[in-house]
Amino acid sequence: MAIFPFEPLTACALTLACIGGPAHPADASIALSTLDSGGRSGAVVLQCDPAGGTHPDAKAACAALSRADGDPGRVTPKDVACTLEYAPVEARAFGTWKGKQVDFRTTYPNRCAADAHSGGVFGF
Repeated sequence: MAIFPFEPLTACALTLACIGGPAHPADASIALSTLDSGGRSGAVVLQCDPAGGTHPDAKAACAALSRADGDPGRVTPKDVACTLEYAPVEARAFGTWKGKQVDFRTTYPNRCAADAHSGGVFGF
């Protein structure tokens, strides 16, 4: 039977260093939704720091929001050309970003514009 020193085991158990520590909640959690003129809707959850949730490209969306200090209205648009088709898309973001309330609504001319103008935040 092996004998293990008590001190390292206790230090490991007390600090949780032996298992990587507890997971901390995301610093940002935002519910994103879209509704287009054809009645099609979409909804995802975006979590940042660490990036995750149900957004198809959470890492890029979090990066875009990070550069805008969490304000979807200040995100730098993607450099992409969209058609001039008018098929309005209502977009909404609601949640928290690093302790600040986020409540954003806007209407984009179409789905491509929603994705491009939001830097991918509404690209789902």
